[in-house]
Amino acid sequence: MNDFGINEMLEMQKSLQGKYKDLWDPISPERGKDQLLWMIGEIGEVIDIIKKHSREITGQDTDFREQFVEELADVLMYFNDILLCYGITAEELKQVYVSKFEINMIRW
Repeated sequence: MNDFGINEMLEMQKSLQGKYKDLWDPISPERGKDQLLWMIGEIGEVIDIIKKHSREITGQDTDFREQFVEELADVLMYFNDILLCYGITAEELKQVYVSKFEINMIRW
């Protein structure tokens, strides 16, 4: 994987959603609310690791770093599910992100 971008993550999430379509609620704005709450839970797990093991996660070969990166991946998976639930495309996200970036570059 050279460049791992939003489009690739979205396609992977679509595939995951398709595989479990009979077990999971369908992609919809209603489900997006639940996904957001689950994402916040995962962010809490990331915060716990940082609070307890911030020095250890800066190394390349630690169990804490592996846990940290795994929890960040969980956050991204929920983030991409939320994009799918609300029909937000990678291009739409990029446009808004670039606009926010440009505003922040001159803000302070």
